[in-house]
Amino acid sequence: MIQITKGRTYIRAMILCALFAALIVIGTLIRIPFYPVPFTLQALFVTLSALLLGPKKGAVSVCLYILLGIVGLPVFAGGSGGPGYVLTPTFGYVLGFVAGAVVTGILAGKQAKISFLRALAAGLAGVVVIYTLGTIYGYLILHLYMGKDTGLWYMVWNFCIVFLPGDLLKGLLAALLAKTVRPAVMKM
Repeated sequence: MIQITKGRTYIRAMILCALFAALIVIGTLIRIPFYPVPFTLQALFVTLSALLLGPKKGAVSVCLYILLGIVGLPVFAGGSGGPGYVLTPTFGYVLGFVAGAVVTGILAGKQAKISFLRALAAGLAGVVVIYTLGTIYGYLILHLYMGKDTGLWYMVWNFCIVFLPGDLLKGLLAALLAKTVRPAVMKM
């Protein structure tokens, strides 16, 4: 009987991870054209996966999403995919999604109820991680691989600041949804 319970719990967890990977893909499809990458709802669903599933399952959801893109499905921002996407300046954001999910999930804690402020702070901390990895990776690809000479201000402006207003709104929405939905998800 214990094995069946563990099996069902595992299956439930994998279904939730797959569901959030699919939501991240859907979030990618909802886009507003912008440079260097379009505004999408990816970060919203990455943050929600961590707030609702925790750091490990949130990261698994993001890794499933990345795997879909690496094998060639056009799930990354801009409608691209394939192993070559690893060499684009914006792949650092995708890697940042994994680390951001872990940080957000850890800061959110394990209790079923979460306050709006705690969820918001956890989500925004995850966004800082995403920006940091995205900017560093973008800088390295632009300089070392593409041979472009870009300054620090260019990187901070184009890889962080322009996305702040949208990501703050996504963080507010994720915190509100997590506060409402998390108790039900934690009971599962």
